[in-house]
Amino acid sequence: MLAEPLTRGSTHVLPFLGRLYAVSQRRLLQLLKWRVWIQEKLQPSEWQMTLVWAAVAGFLGALAAILFTFLTEGVHKLFTGSNSGVVESMRQLPWWWVVAIPALGGLLGGLVLKYGRRIAPGKSSTDYMEAIVIGSGRLPVRMSLVKSAAALFSIGSGGSIGREGPLVHLAALMASTIGRWRKFSPPQQRLLVACGAAAGIASAYHAPIAGSFFVAEIILGTIAMECLGPLVVAAVSATLTMRGLMHAERLYHVPEFELSSAWEMGLYIVLGLMAGTLAPWFLRSLKAAEKVFMGMRIPLALRLAAGGLVVGGLAVHVPEVCGNGYSVIVGILNGQFPWAVLLLIFVCKWLATASSFGSGAPGGVFTPSLFMGACLGFLVASALLIYFPSFPVDPRAFAMIGMGAFLAAVTHAPLMAIIMIFEMTLSYDIILPLMLCSVIAYFTARSIEGISLYNVSLKRKAAEQVLDGRLETELVGDLMKLDPPSVQESADFAEIARTFLSLRRNNLYVVDAGKRYVGSVALHDIKTFLQDPALAEVVIARDILREDMPVLTPDMSFSQALGKFLGVEAERLPVVSEDRMLVGNLAKGDLLLALVEKQQKKTAA
Repeated sequence: MLAEPLTRGSTHVLPFLGRLYAVSQRRLLQLLKWRVWIQEKLQPSEWQMTLVWAAVAGFLGALAAILFTFLTEGVHKLFTGSNSGVVESMRQLPWWWVVAIPALGGLLGGLVLKYGRRIAPGKSSTDYMEAIVIGSGRLPVRMSLVKSAAALFSIGSGGSIGREGPLVHLAALMASTIGRWRKFSPPQQRLLVACGAAAGIASAYHAPIAGSFFVAEIILGTIAMECLGPLVVAAVSATLTMRGLMHAERLYHVPEFELSSAWEMGLYIVLGLMAGTLAPWFLRSLKAAEKVFMGMRIPLALRLAAGGLVVGGLAVHVPEVCGNGYSVIVGILNGQFPWAVLLLIFVCKWLATASSFGSGAPGGVFTPSLFMGACLGFLVASALLIYFPSFPVDPRAFAMIGMGAFLAAVTHAPLMAIIMIFEMTLSYDIILPLMLCSVIAYFTARSIEGISLYNVSLKRKAAEQVLDGRLETELVGDLMKLDPPSVQESADFAEIARTFLSLRRNNLYVVDAGKRYVGSVALHDIKTFLQDPALAEVVIARDILREDMPVLTPDMSFSQALGKFLGVEAERLPVVSEDRMLVGNLAKGDLLLALVEKQQKKTAA
């Protein structure tokens, strides 16, 4: 009696299952048609997807910059009780509180670093430049956040340090997190972190071109489009985000400048020589201050407090030494400081920056370098006017050009410096003297000191690792991705379709029962079967595979692998062992990035 209802019900269930299967197969074919259409019409290559992720990294980097800036202003208000700028706030406070605030900020920042290491133990470096040049491109999340939290107190309390350092670091951290989430290869990971750094510079200075060239010129050491293209996309994305959310415009509004005579260029040559001579001594003073503070042999928190105490003592009479110097630069560019007052500010700011940097306060010296250049340019022009009143000299123009010259001398990146000053001021008329002055400053500085602020430690570490053989990843086996997706040669069309839909690949590898590579199925080759569902139901992978795709072996060199890619449209090639076992695959983009990195590391060594 129980069997009869079951039999009668099965006559309804089986047709229903059959119709459901037919619908699912039609939907599968329809989805696969869209997949083929997208590939043929839009052709989203791996490089194009790299640009997409670069844009995402730029957007997130800008959000991180906005958040850090908001928190910094909150810490500043907590210390001073004022919403004004750091210099104006210091003017309004009693002298004892001016002395105490930077010291207290340094102390709190040091305590954050000390106890933060317990939360984030390990020896992983948080240096984004090191992660890009000689690392895997992975930044430790916890320690990076700890370092950024410490920077909040150093910067918010008025330390003579720039906020661009933490902004770049946070943007690079966001990019590193994306790369780990997407399981990027090491070359892709390093490039994405570089994109984050470019986004951080663009966010800090509203200068997307300079942000791109900062990373390309200083960190990557190349302007090859494989690297520069994603950097530009990330920087533009960050700048658009800042403009959309913060209504950011050019950083400095400057008076109009006009080159009155070609003879005036000779005066800018003098400025370039002076900036190129002074910049190496500025860098040496920072390193000397670092040795002095390290030689004190006191706890980190007290060391940072001592650096803040020096800044606070100077700020009692010269409050302009506090902060990164942005408001003072604006005043210089608008001629608001007499030369005698500016000379005092120049000397005190130099001492304050050396104290903050030497004590180990987390932050950057990029903006302080612009400050020094603006002061130098204004003072040089003022001196010329004192001794030669008839000279057609505008101290404000000299200040603008001095910023670029000093920055070029400090960073050894004149192209980046020229572009940055132009983007920050949008003054086209200063281009000619700016170019000449920056290049002269660069060559002068390089003749005195062959290394810059940013590459001294990187060059040493890169040279050590090249000598140790730790960077010699010159074989396919060092770069390939393991366990690539594949299907059995007996796989039916439905399995092939589902695999293509789940992956963003244009070629699917086919293996036999023993996991040996026998060929590949191209996405374009299955287009014919999409129009004939009946034929698609009987075809298997063995019927449609291609055997003409080149294969790589793990012991192939990069140059041999590059030769295999020539004349092939595939963006990835399979890697097989001696017995034809499928062991991995190699992306053309990873190979090109690795070749660029290899050349750059040889130069660094």
